[in-house]
Amino acid sequence: MTEDPRYRIDVSVTPRYLAAQSEPEQNRYAFAYTVTIENKGEVAAQLLSRHWIITDGDGHVQEVRGTGVIGEQPLIAPGEHHVYTSGTLLPTCVGSMQGSYQMVAEDGHSFDAVIAPFRLAVPGALH
Repeated sequence: MTEDPRYRIDVSVTPRYLAAQSEPEQNRYAFAYTVTIENKGEVAAQLLSRHWIITDGDGHVQEVRGTGVIGEQPLIAPGEHHVYTSGTLLPTCVGSMQGSYQMVAEDGHSFDAVIAPFRLAVPGALH
């Protein structure tokens, strides 16, 4: 989110554990996350790229950068939203993700939309 109300992008994430795709005995935990990107600003903005910081339960950090999201670079008009689902694998039963989307508004202004930290956890792993 940026200070200028013309360029306000809100990002919310709903993670879930994928038991059927996980192999705990192999230290392989699969998670999906559904992201909703809402344009609450006054100018249409296009998502150009992403930067994720993924931290596992042992504190190891992996950074992922790439163009768009799931092969798309959506243009999101004011009052509209874009939803997609993706996933990640962790070697631990808990972890976290955070990051940002690099956006460009129709008027040429570039800015980052912040993705607040969210937890990935196998149900019952956290007490």
